[in-house]
Amino acid sequence: MSETDLVDSVSPFFKGWAKPGPIPPGAKTLPVVAAGESLDAISGHFRLYQLRQGHRFSTDDVLTAWYGTTWCPTAATALDLGSGLGSVGMIAAWRLPGARFVTVEAQAESVRLARQSAAYNGLEHRYEIRQGDFRDPAVFGAEDRFDLILGSPPYFPGGTGITGDHPQKIACRFELRGDIADYCATAAPRLALGGWFACVFPTLQLARVEAAAQAAGLVIVRRRPVVLREGNEPLLTLFGMMRADHLPPAFRGNTWVEPPLTIRCADGRVHPEYSAVKLAIGFPP
Repeated sequence: MSETDLVDSVSPFFKGWAKPGPIPPGAKTLPVVAAGESLDAISGHFRLYQLRQGHRFSTDDVLTAWYGTTWCPTAATALDLGSGLGSVGMIAAWRLPGARFVTVEAQAESVRLARQSAAYNGLEHRYEIRQGDFRDPAVFGAEDRFDLILGSPPYFPGGTGITGDHPQKIACRFELRGDIADYCATAAPRLALGGWFACVFPTLQLARVEAAAQAAGLVIVRRRPVVLREGNEPLLTLFGMMRADHLPPAFRGNTWVEPPLTIRCADGRVHPEYSAVKLAIGFPP
């Protein structure tokens, strides 16, 4: 980060947009950014450390954090499964300033970057980053329960596509350490009473999500298809789930399917609703 970047990070405006939220401690200094890394805006004055050639946060992460915090706005405790760089958790922590967070990630490099980001954003007092495979029961304490659980699972079984050129990318795209069924099975017993599990997954694989939810004793209370470009079919779907035993029996077979969220208009402009979503997570529209 240069001195110009430092001025930009503490300025209340960015290209006419008023940055909301607190100014974190890292924004008041010239933080060290190692060669091969970048420090990028993510929510308000919050920033995220990323590898320039590794996995970088995406629209999927933004949507997962927005959707989960929108439908569970009073969460006091939150868990991010397979948290990677921490992008989903960092956005959610910005949206839920009073909540305590636990994140679980297996890749040491991603954990290192996430810890740097947590320090920059001043979250260390309420943001615990655990390194490990979330399928390992030892990662969690017996009393761990969360009002909100978030997950952006890898979409594809191993060996079903081009893996990519960096280990960090491969683990984020392919099911090397668990699939959507593992995410649901891990989330369900760790939901507090009335808690929500929010995730994103390809629309064409809807049947896998439904089977995973049912096997874990979860109900998909609502889902929202996501159209990446106006006129195309939905490519992704956002899911909001609750435990079946936390719902009235008559509600357990119901799913409210919301109108699609469109990311870009046919001419390439950011869709007005998605601009409003970006504003809601502290990102310039």
